[in-house]
Amino acid sequence: MKIRVLLADDHAMMRDGLKALLSASPDISVIAEVSNGGDAVRRAQELKPDVVVMDIAMPDLNGIEAARMLRDKCPGARVVILSMHSSSEHVFRAFEAGATGYVLKESAGTEMDAAVRAVHGGRHYLSPAIAALAPHAQPIDGRPGPLDSLSARERQVLQLVVEGHSSAEIATRVHLSPKSVETYRSRLMKKLGVSDVPSLVKFAIQHGITPG
Repeated sequence: MKIRVLLADDHAMMRDGLKALLSASPDISVIAEVSNGGDAVRRAQELKPDVVVMDIAMPDLNGIEAARMLRDKCPGARVVILSMHSSSEHVFRAFEAGATGYVLKESAGTEMDAAVRAVHGGRHYLSPAIAALAPHAQPIDGRPGPLDSLSARERQVLQLVVEGHSSAEIATRVHLSPKSVETYRSRLMKKLGVSDVPSLVKFAIQHGITPG
């Protein structure tokens, strides 16, 4: 039986490269490719892949939140996070959300095959460059990161706000009233200690919530 893999990355070249790499292995099959976290969750529910490889920073829904949703909606799928970030905060957030693999983009060409096999076999995988960070590592200073203060809905609204969607557009996407969206927006900005959208965008990029 082949290991069935779903790829999620908003860069077509990265998807093409990963597909070519993984498809070269006789026991691995790439069954679908998507460009955002929302589609990753939907396609995973439809196709029931063994492994989902996801970039952290994607539009619509980032890889961390998508992994969190997959843990509930498609528990049979193992998640490998693909990221340019090597900080303990990003690794912690990925594993806390349910991922079991974390691969740095710079080394994906040489590690992805091993990562897919490891997580499919029930093991954790970390790029050697960050292997000292245990799967359950806490942020370096031992305190929760700023994103931990936000609810799942607030994180969802945060991403859509920084991507430039209006309150009315966000309300349609997340099935809330525009007034409720405004309330979430005000609340999350207060929690994060920012007062304007440019600061919110900077925060989102720094924390891998949305592409830079």
